[in-house]
Amino acid sequence: MAKSFEPETPSINLIGAGTVIKGDVKASGDIRIDGTLIGSINSKGKLVVGTTGNIEGEVNCQNADFSGIIKATVTVTELLSLKATAKLNGDVVTNKLAIEPGALFSGSCSMNNSIPFKEQKFGDKIESKTNEFSKAKETVV
Repeated sequence: MAKSFEPETPSINLIGAGTVIKGDVKASGDIRIDGTLIGSINSKGKLVVGTTGNIEGEVNCQNADFSGIIKATVTVTELLSLKATAKLNGDVVTNKLAIEPGALFSGSCSMNNSIPFKEQKFGDKIESKTNEFSKAKETVV
């Protein structure tokens, strides 16, 4: 019986500055983009977009550090970090978000670590937090 080969150690992939890829990228390890990707990227590891990096399309990964320009729908299962030089235009779904001063973000952000992303509905967390806040306010007053 033939087995598919998957490396035991995660690989680190690099798309260098000046490189343009049109299409979809799937990576089982970490990936760094200093060039341009027009399409989608799906990584089981960490995605790093350098200052010269540019993505247009869709992003799905475990963790991400953005320093470049991203025009995409972004789904990060753990931590999304926008560095000071990052310019993100698009909708974001993540568990944790860190934004450094100087970073630009335009779009919507949905954060929730208790509901799986596929079942999450827009506004769920906002409603529950508003209700909790209202209850707390009523008890304090």
